[in-house]
Amino acid sequence: MTLHKKVLSTILGGAVGDALGVPVEFKKRDSFQITTMTGYGTYNQPKGTWSDDTSLTMCLIDNLIDKQDEYDLMQKFANYWSDGYWTPYGEMFDIGIATSEAIRRYKSGLPKEEWGGSAEYDNGNGALMRIAPLAFTLRQEPSFIKRKEEIERIAHVTHRHLRSTLGCIIYVELLIRLLHGDEPLEAYENAVNLCQKHLTGTEYEAEFSAYERVLNLSLPHAARNAIGSTGYVVSSLEASLWSFLQSDDYEEAVLTAVNLGEDTDTIGFITGTVAGVYYGLDGIPEEWIFQLAKKEELEKACKKFADIC
Repeated sequence: MTLHKKVLSTILGGAVGDALGVPVEFKKRDSFQITTMTGYGTYNQPKGTWSDDTSLTMCLIDNLIDKQDEYDLMQKFANYWSDGYWTPYGEMFDIGIATSEAIRRYKSGLPKEEWGGSAEYDNGNGALMRIAPLAFTLRQEPSFIKRKEEIERIAHVTHRHLRSTLGCIIYVELLIRLLHGDEPLEAYENAVNLCQKHLTGTEYEAEFSAYERVLNLSLPHAARNAIGSTGYVVSSLEASLWSFLQSDDYEEAVLTAVNLGEDTDTIGFITGTVAGVYYGLDGIPEEWIFQLAKKEELEKACKKFADIC
């Protein structure tokens, strides 16, 4: 695939997974069964509507295109929150608690070091869900430390706890390995080995236990009933990786993810980005892409982002 197609398959793959999950967000596992794109449900939104997962990812893409700093990124998030910037229909209908609190701190004039929450209860998936574009800007960066520092810079504007950031680092490293042509299990193992090699002996080692199943490579062998699917960053990363590694194509991956229940849009989005990288644009059902809200705007921004990459 060309870089343009890789960016498109990653971002559109995420948006499709997001839109599949929006109508059933917060619903209990096995109380529903999603087999294709649907509408309404939880937020009473039309078929093909994506949520804050896609919106905030597109804010980051705009920020990277324009080579702007963290203050500009937070202003984009604030515009999403109050003015409907990068929303499907001009109005925000979903945002995480930690992200909204970070926006409030930013708007109150606090320095960037005080925006993101750093307490134990601040470990939602709000940074994880929007960090995927960094896989493209960092894919040729040879230094793990420099990649880590850029992930921290972007993640910390809303989530500063080490556990949340570690999840982001693992996720971006996995995406980079897939971009370089690794097979799914190979990419997973290589990403984990890189993280353990470079983060052992650092402050992140204290969080290794939270990601035990990811780091000891036992996650793919877990039973479905052992996989959580909440907005907790560890559960979201585990559910997304598990869904991808259990599946043989894009469609199976995102439907597996969404049908886990609970935080269906985010887990659908993260799984969709990973599956989008690996299976490519041709692997995503064309009908689902066609049904996405603002499809042309998403595609235009993706092509512009690929150019600067």
